[in-house]
Amino acid sequence: MHIVLVDMPWSTVDAPSLSLGVLKRRVLDVFPDDVVDVVHANLDYIDWVDAHVGFSFEEYDTFVSSYFSGHSEWIFSAALNERPRWKVAEFAEFLGGSVPEPMLAKATELHELAPRYIQDIAARIVATGPDLVGFTATFAQNAAALAAAREIKALAPHVVTVFGGPNCEGPQGAAMHRNFPYVDYVVRGEGELTFPDLLTAIRTGGPVGGIAGLCWRGPDGASVTNPVEARPLPASALVPPDFGDYFELHARSVAGSWVEPRLTVEGSRGCWWGEKHHCTFCGLNGSLMQFRSKDPGRFVEEILGLAERHRILDVWVTDNILDMAYLSSMAPRLQESGYDLRIGYEIKANLRRDQLETLRAAGISYVQPGVENLSSHVLTLMDKGVSGCLNVRLLRDSETVGINLNWNYLYGFPGELEADYDTVIDQAPALHHLMPPSNATRLKVERFSPYFDRPELGFGELRPAAQYRHIYDLPEAELSDLVYVFDSPHQGIGGGCLDRLRAAVAAWKDAYPRSRLTHCDLGDHIVLVDTRPGFSWHLLDLVDPLEVTVFRLLDTPHSPAGLTRKAAARHDGVTEGRVEELLARWRALGLIFRDGGQAVHVAPAVANQDLLRLDGENLGRGAPLVPALAEPAAAGVSMVVAGVAR
Repeated sequence: MHIVLVDMPWSTVDAPSLSLGVLKRRVLDVFPDDVVDVVHANLDYIDWVDAHVGFSFEEYDTFVSSYFSGHSEWIFSAALNERPRWKVAEFAEFLGGSVPEPMLAKATELHELAPRYIQDIAARIVATGPDLVGFTATFAQNAAALAAAREIKALAPHVVTVFGGPNCEGPQGAAMHRNFPYVDYVVRGEGELTFPDLLTAIRTGGPVGGIAGLCWRGPDGASVTNPVEARPLPASALVPPDFGDYFELHARSVAGSWVEPRLTVEGSRGCWWGEKHHCTFCGLNGSLMQFRSKDPGRFVEEILGLAERHRILDVWVTDNILDMAYLSSMAPRLQESGYDLRIGYEIKANLRRDQLETLRAAGISYVQPGVENLSSHVLTLMDKGVSGCLNVRLLRDSETVGINLNWNYLYGFPGELEADYDTVIDQAPALHHLMPPSNATRLKVERFSPYFDRPELGFGELRPAAQYRHIYDLPEAELSDLVYVFDSPHQGIGGGCLDRLRAAVAAWKDAYPRSRLTHCDLGDHIVLVDTRPGFSWHLLDLVDPLEVTVFRLLDTPHSPAGLTRKAAARHDGVTEGRVEELLARWRALGLIFRDGGQAVHVAPAVANQDLLRLDGENLGRGAPLVPALAEPAAAGVSMVVAGVAR
C-alpha cells in the first residue's frame, strides 16, 4: 500500500511533525513492505507563496501566531468552501482594525490565492499514486487540510482519506466526519494501534466497527462513530519518529533562510498534575490525561540518535510536563553524553534552583513553566498548585542558572479581584530584571478544560468563538461540536485595572534589556548591585547579621511569622514587628516580592547574566535564535493521527 501523510499549513516550519514521524515509523514496523511518504506542505506552501507573490518572515509569523483570531485558517476558507473571496468584508469587520492594514491586505491576497495552491498540492499528491492520504489536524490546520482532502477526492475518488490528531478528539472528530463527506475516516485518540488496524481492514476488506475511536461511513453513507478506547497507550509502546528527508527539504526551502530547524521528541504523554488537579483553563490532552513516560535511558538514546542522524542540536520536547523522575535519571545521562544540546521543555513552576541547575547542565536551556499569573488567589482559581511567590522564585532562579523561559500573564478568571492585580502591578518595577511575560492575555475557554465541562465554575454561556463563523459554513450546533475555542461573557478584571496591567507588562518588557539586580553572598555580608530604572540605588551591602539571615531565608517564600521564628533561633531580640519593618524597607528598595502572606527575595545570584540572556523563547516559535529580545509568542507543536497530546 502507498500511504501519503500530509502536514498542511499552518504547522510550524522550524520542526518536522513529531506525530507524522511517529506514525510513519509505526506503519513501517507493522507493514514493512508499504511505502509511506510524508508531504511537508507547510514548507511547500511558503515556497509556493514566495514564488508567486513574495512572502516575508514577518508576514508568516503574523499568520502562524494568529490561531485565536482565526487569521490563518480564514486564509484557506475560500478554498474550503469553494467560494471566491469568502467573507472578505465580514472578516475585516470582525478584526476591527486589530491587524495592521498591510497584513490584512496580505492575508486577503493569500485568501484569493489559496484555492490555486490547494489545487496544485492536491494534484501533486494524486500524481504520486497513493492508496491512502492521511492528514494532520492540529490547531489551525483544519481549513487547509479539509480543502486539500476535498480536492484529492475530486481528482481521485478511489483514494482513501483519513484525518486524525487533537482536532479530532471526542465530538470534534465526529463533527468533522459528519460535515465533510470527502473525509472517509477519522481516527480519534492515539493512533499507533488504531491506524494500523484501519489499514488492515482496508487492505483485507474487513469490518471497521470494532476499531476503537474510528469514525466511518455505513452502507447508506451515514457517519458512524465507534467508542474511544478508554486505556491510553503504555509508554513502552511509544515509538521514536522517522523524520525522513525533512531537514534536507528545510535547508532548500525559503524557511531555511528564516529559521534554524530543530528536532521534536516526546518523553511522555498526559499530565501527572492534571490527573490530580486539572488546571481550570487547560484543554490540553483531551481525553488522554493519564501520565506515561518513557524509560529514561531509551529516551536519551532517541534524542542522541536523532541528533547524530540529522546533525541537529536544537531539540523541542513536546511533553506537557516534566517527569520529575527524569531529574535524577534522564538529565544526568544527557549531561554525561557530552553533546552541546539546546533543549526546550515544559515544566511546573515550583522547581527549585538545584533542580533548574540539573536541567541546565543537561542542556535544557529553555522552558515554558506555566507561570500564568503572580497572584496566589488567581493561581488558586486556576488550580495551579503554586503561589505567586513560588512563580517569582522560578523567574529569579532561571535568571541565575541561565535558563530562558516564555510565559503569558493570563487574566479573566471568575472570582478574581482588582486587588489581585494591583498588588502585583505595584511591585512590577522590582521584577524588571526578570524575564517578562510575552503579553497580558485574557483566557479563552478551551474544549476539554474544566471551565468548558463545568459551567458552575463561572463560564455558563459558551458559543463557538466568533472567528469560526468566518471559516466554516456550518450551523452553530455543528460548530459547537467541531471547534476548540469558545467565546463567553468576560469575567474578572476590566476597564482601568486591565489598562494598568497591560501598561505594567509593556513597561516590564521595555525595561528588561537594561535591568539587572544581582546579589553576591560573601559569607559575613551580602552585596547587591542594581541597574533597574525604577530605583535610585546602585550598590547595597547587607552587613547586619539579622538582615543577612533574613535575606538568606527569603531564598524561599516565607511568612513574616516563619521568618521571625527562624531568625529568633539565631539572633536575640527578633520580633515580628522588627521583621515587618525590614520587609517594608526591602519592598521599597525592590528587593522582595510579597503576595498571599509570604515574601521572597528577587535578586538572582551573581553570574554572567548578559551572556546567559539568549533569546531562548524563540525555540518555541518559528524564529531564529539571536542574542536579542524579540517579543516571544506561545509555542506550538503540530501533532497528527498518532494522537500525541497537543
